[in-house]
Amino acid sequence: MIENEKTTTIQAALEVARRMMTAARTAPKARGIDRLELCCVSGEELETLAKKMEEIGLKNQRPSFARDAQNIRQSQAVVLIGSRQGEQGLDCAYCGFPNCAEKRKHPAFPCVFPVTDLGIALGSACAAAADNRVDSRVMYTAGMAALELGWLKDCFYALSIPLSISGKSPYFDRK
Repeated sequence: MIENEKTTTIQAALEVARRMMTAARTAPKARGIDRLELCCVSGEELETLAKKMEEIGLKNQRPSFARDAQNIRQSQAVVLIGSRQGEQGLDCAYCGFPNCAEKRKHPAFPCVFPVTDLGIALGSACAAAADNRVDSRVMYTAGMAALELGWLKDCFYALSIPLSISGKSPYFDRK
């Protein structure tokens, strides 16, 4: 059997995306409370995501959304990592309120720990991509679009990591 690399690229990207989701899921979390939602987008859904990004960019006059949408179209897969709200019960006052009970009265202000956990998971996922020599870039724009599309249930923040297996990373030297 002879396999040409061009015919295996998408499958390879999906295998790495699965490893990235595993790395994100097993990343340390404050008090061991896991509020992450993870998924991988590929195929036709990449175009759905790119179109939603362009729509948001036009609506909010943010050209970076259209630029990033082009990168999504150049990707074989996108890993989405979202976080649901909730307090950790530490009464740490890191959020600006004296305790968790007081913070709950202000749901628009997130607890710092789910956001921090999202960042740690993102770093673990990016490390898995790098370990597999797959080009990636963290994008908030695709994360916002995924939230608007309802792809990450009950999440209040989401970030994305598009993946590219090509001769040169499309995520740098962007205009």
